Amino acid sequence: MSKTNPVVYFEIPVNDLQRAVKFYSAIFNFTFEKEIMDGYEMAFFPFTESKSGVTGALVKGDVYKPTKNGVILYFKTDNIENTLKKVLENSGSILYPKTLNEKFGFAVAEF
Repeated sequence: MSKTNPVVYFEIPVNDLQRAVKFYSAIFNFTFEKEIMDGYEMAFFPFTESKSGVTGALVKGDVYKPTKNGVILYFKTDNIENTLKKVLENSGSILYPKTLNEKFGFAVAEF
């Protein structure tokens, strides 16, 4: 196995799939592809095999329980200030304010 990043897919548990799709679509300006797989409602993030990046889905089902103690995902954005503004405009909350990581030269925030 090569020494590249092995992460290829993620799932974000949700209670209300339509609300989650509306929220993430408004924040990142893309469309989800919805499907039912093994009885679970899923909304897949956009992905093109030829482009880099990890793909995943919003998932609703009895084995998927949203929690603040689970895995934390970080999304790349062209403008963090505009993204955080959209979060607030769409009834989201800023959990960790924009903070600059001077060592690595990027800013991070959590919502």
